[in-house]
Amino acid sequence: MIQLPESPTIIDVSLKIHPEMLTWPSDPGVGIDPASRISAGKSANVSELHCGTHTGTHIDPPLHFIEGGASVDEIPPQVLIGPAVVADLTSVERSIGPGELESLNLDPGVERLLFHTRNSEIWREESPEFTEDYVAVSAEGAQWLVDHGIRLVGIDYLSVEHRRTPGHPTHMTLLGAGVVIVEGLNLDGVAAGDYTFVCLPLRILGGDGGPSRALLLS
Repeated sequence: MIQLPESPTIIDVSLKIHPEMLTWPSDPGVGIDPASRISAGKSANVSELHCGTHTGTHIDPPLHFIEGGASVDEIPPQVLIGPAVVADLTSVERSIGPGELESLNLDPGVERLLFHTRNSEIWREESPEFTEDYVAVSAEGAQWLVDHGIRLVGIDYLSVEHRRTPGHPTHMTLLGAGVVIVEGLNLDGVAAGDYTFVCLPLRILGGDGGPSRALLLS
């Protein structure tokens, strides 16, 4: 059974979805168009949402990079809800590797690990522009996470891996081992420490990704 704190403090660490938001360069943009409006004489307000499956805060299931892998609707909720550690890696300049991960001195049994890096400063901007100067997990770091039993890893940018990395080894290593990736977290102002993490993606049948609402409870 998943244990949630009583009367918790809730921190929303997900990005708001809107047409001007930052998206991955090759992904679809966001459109929110009126389909029905009370102001136009209709009985209700209804909008049409257009976006990619990796918009904003989102889940990468194995299917994202592995043909035939598990889709977003097949991820067990027990992986997406539970104890998590927010790690302060704001001093890291570019890559999170085994050295940076060893320095965290994680307690045995940690299964959900969220990286608070300098990336989160980007989300202070109202309409940030895409940058390739972001902190990501190296291939060696990904293998360390797998070897240490991490089941879910989250990062505060739109990718856990540096853009244009040949062969996508970070994604392939994590997703190939069944590790769930959460991308697009906003951890600006969030203190390092222990939390209960809740991250629920849209239950898209056969989905290669899913926009999500992510919360930290303490």
